Amino acid sequence: MLPKKRPPTHPGEMLLKEFLEPLQLTQSRFAAHLGWTFAKLNEIIHRKRGVTADSALSLGEALGTGPEFWLNLQRDWDLWNSLQKHRPVRRIRVRVE
Repeated sequence: MLPKKRPPTHPGEMLLKEFLEPLQLTQSRFAAHLGWTFAKLNEIIHRKRGVTADSALSLGEALGTGPEFWLNLQRDWDLWNSLQKHRPVRRIRVRVE
């Protein structure tokens, strides 16, 4: 369920606060472990890039969470942000004869 009064947690924030900081892993070291550039990881952490299915697989394997954890965080982030700008559309009525 999406929060109503605040944005959901971005996967980058979750990665930094719940994984990298407690594990005392630097972004540079973790990016190297994943085979990513520092820029890619840093952009995810700073909400400038989203988590893709491919990156979710890597994060899930490296951190033992499974890819669904990261994709669900990204889905909630994307949906909440889209809802902030969304203009409702009337439901279409179709007559069945």
